[in-house]
Order: sequence, then structure tokens, then C-alpha cells
Amino acid sequence: MTRLLSLATFAVVAASAPAQVGRVAPAAALDTPAGFRFVTVKGKYVDLLYGDRKILRYENAPHDPNDHYLTFKPYHHVFDPFNGETLLTSGAVPLVKENLYPHHRGLFYGWNKISYDGKTADVWHGTNNVYSQHDKMLVQEAGPDKAVQTAAISWHGKDGKTFAEEERTYTVYNVPGGTEIDFASTLTTKLDKVHLDGDPQHAGFHFRAAMEVSKHGKNDTYYLRPDGKGKMGDTRNWDPKKVDERTINLPWDAMSFVVVGKRYTVLRIDSPSNPKPSRGSERDYGRFGDYFVWDLTPTTPLKVKYRIWVQAGEMTVDQCSVMAKAFVNGSKKGSK
Repeated sequence: MTRLLSLATFAVVAASAPAQVGRVAPAAALDTPAGFRFVTVKGKYVDLLYGDRKILRYENAPHDPNDHYLTFKPYHHVFDPFNGETLLTSGAVPLVKENLYPHHRGLFYGWNKISYDGKTADVWHGTNNVYSQHDKMLVQEAGPDKAVQTAAISWHGKDGKTFAEEERTYTVYNVPGGTEIDFASTLTTKLDKVHLDGDPQHAGFHFRAAMEVSKHGKNDTYYLRPDGKGKMGDTRNWDPKKVDERTINLPWDAMSFVVVGKRYTVLRIDSPSNPKPSRGSERDYGRFGDYFVWDLTPTTPLKVKYRIWVQAGEMTVDQCSVMAKAFVNGSKKGSK
């Protein structure tokens, strides 16, 4: 096994049919008996593959002051769980009219209203030269059944100095039906206090679908929640002026969207151990997640964990609930 990166835990699945209600679809023949492997393009990214099929891509190019907007934060891309070629997530693209909100990138974690020592920082948008940066790989292990990747990431203020340090981990398991990604993060600081705050659209842990979804999301994107299936284009967002209780402490939320003419569903599961209250956000252009407020100190590190499930086709409330229960109960392999 190769040691290199410390990032959260992910679980991947290889099957040729979407899961049925309340259970995972029967396993199909895997691409190859070789199992998981990492492929590094130094200074740019690290791909996780199962055999020759791409699963995830860790975009970890070092911060470049001369190309700040495209390099101010590391994130993960997610590929189609079956063909391994279609990118389901949006990445770092130029800030031009046809690219809607490119500060939202793939699977990403951060806050836009950070304060410490009389200073402010926005890691989400990267304004005023604020950035987070991949520093080194702590763990990178790949085998026939799972892959684990952990990265050391530093968070930098306007002056370029580090105000927080993160260990971000992804773990992926070889299970049938789709791609299952367990994300875990531990954020620490040496300062007296770093206040993490924001809004539901620009703080916490989020998934952003491919940029093409922003062009047809109102007609093709819907959300599936514990209380049922929403209408196309209908979204719910926490608002401090008019609080919708349905956006607070959601145990899970799922988005169904279309990329390259094919429908996919992404299920995002919260952990009861994560800080509460959590405040949710959904957008028809393909981004959803939640955030919370936290005071980071040397004695109060921030530890979180989430699970992401990606599959072709649609899902049901029952199916999502079964998967959420498995995660909460500590299941490490799939959604059984």
C-alpha cells in the first residue's frame, strides 16, 4: 500500500444497475480483479481508479498567486460510477458569464465568514488572496476492497499566514450499485479562537454538480427529502428571517439531476455527531449541503463526517433512509 495523503474515507461501488428500494442491486462483474489504485499527476491532481475506471480526482495543485482564482482551494471531482469518464461535478473554471458560480467546486468544505485576531477570511470564495492549500499526503492506501486518502491542508488569511490546519480524509469501498464516499475532517488551530460562520450557500460541506446542470436545472433537477420527492426546480434554503424548520438538522438530502443526457442521484448523509444546528441549502443549478457555526480553539478542534452516495437513475425515500441508518449505525461497507 502506498502512503501519501490524509483526506476522509470513501466507499466506491461497481455495478451495472441502480439499487432497488431498500437494498443494493446485485453485484455485477467488476472491471478487473486489480482493485483500487492511485495515479498521481504531480502538481495537478491525484486520480483514484478501480482497475482502469476513474472514481475520484483530488485537485491539489499548489496555490499560485498569479493564478489565484483557479488554485485557491483543493477539492474532489466525482466521476460516473459506471463508465468512469463522465465528470458529475463542476471544477475550477474561468470566471466568465457562461460559468455560473464557479467558486462552488466538486466536493468541497469551507466557510465564507471566518474571523480571528481582528481579521476576517473567506476560504469559500478566495477573496482578498485568502486560500487553502494541499501541503502533503499523509495517507494513501489502495487495495482490492477499499481505498483511503488523507491530506494535510492549511488555511491561509489575507496576509498569507496559516490560521488553521486540516486533515481531510476520503474512504471508498468496493460495493455494488454506485459510488459511496465517506468524508471526514479534523480542523485545528494554534490561535486563541477562530470563529467559523457563514451562510447555507457558502459554508460547510457541499456537492456541486457539473456546470451543464446550471443551464437546465429548473427543468431537470429535483430534491428527495425525508418528507418526500420535491417538484422539478423546487428548493429549500435556510433563511434567518423566515426560518423553515425543514431545512434544519436534515438527517439526509438527495439531489437528482441530468448530465450528458443521463439521470443521476446523489445522496448526502449527515452524522448525528456533527455540530448542530445544521442549516441546509439546495439550489436548482446543482449544489447542496449544510453548515453550522463553530468556535475553533486549541482545545475545541472541529471534527465532522458525512457520507455521499452516487448512482445512476432515481432513488426513493425508503432507500435513502436505509442508507442513512446504515451510516449512523457505523456500517463501513455499502448501504446494506
